Formats: sequence, C-alpha cells, structure tokens
Amino acid sequence: MISSYSTATGAGVGGAIATTAARRVGTIATECAERPAKGLIQTMEDVVIKVRENGPYLVTGRVQLIDADGNPYTVTENFVLCRCGESTTKPFCDGSHRTNGFSATQRATSQE
Repeated sequence: MISSYSTATGAGVGGAIATTAARRVGTIATECAERPAKGLIQTMEDVVIKVRENGPYLVTGRVQLIDADGNPYTVTENFVLCRCGESTTKPFCDGSHRTNGFSATQRATSQE
C-alpha cells in the first residue's frame, strides 16, 4: 500500500512520508529478526500463563520480565506472579493470597 501511495503522489510530501514509513517498517523487521539472537520468544506456543484459582499467575516458558524502567528481572522458566496485591516480593507471589482472603474465580469466556 505504501508503494502505490508513493507512486501516485510522486516525490513531494506524500513520497517523503511513504519513504519514512518504509524505512520504519524495515527497522521493525530488522528488530524482529534480531530477537532470536537475543534469546527471546518467537511464538506464543512457547509460553503459557495460567490463571490459578484464588492464586497467582503461573508463567511457564522462556520469557523476559521487564520492570517499568526497562530493567529485566531474573526469572526461571517457571515462576508465579502476584494477583492479590499483597505480596512482599512483587511482582512475584509470596503466598500471601492464602491468608488474606483473596478470591478470584473468573473463567475465560467462549470466543463464539
């Protein structure tokens, strides 16, 4: 779609926008191609996040967990994330949900 827009508008502002957009798409493609080299996940099938009844999120698979400042946490291939909000080791679960009355039994709805 970018190339047809660029061809239709010629050089000028439209062509410059199309060229900039094409460069950005190229940059994104390059970044995605580099991810496997950095050890990141390529497909969602590699990761499962299970919502445990009245408990934490169980994360299985190789993932990177990054804080709000962009710093990575050290995680294994299986870890649990707090859902109750009372953990003293946030974002990880410390079992506080067992004693603080946390209750969450929501289920996924059908995608029909």
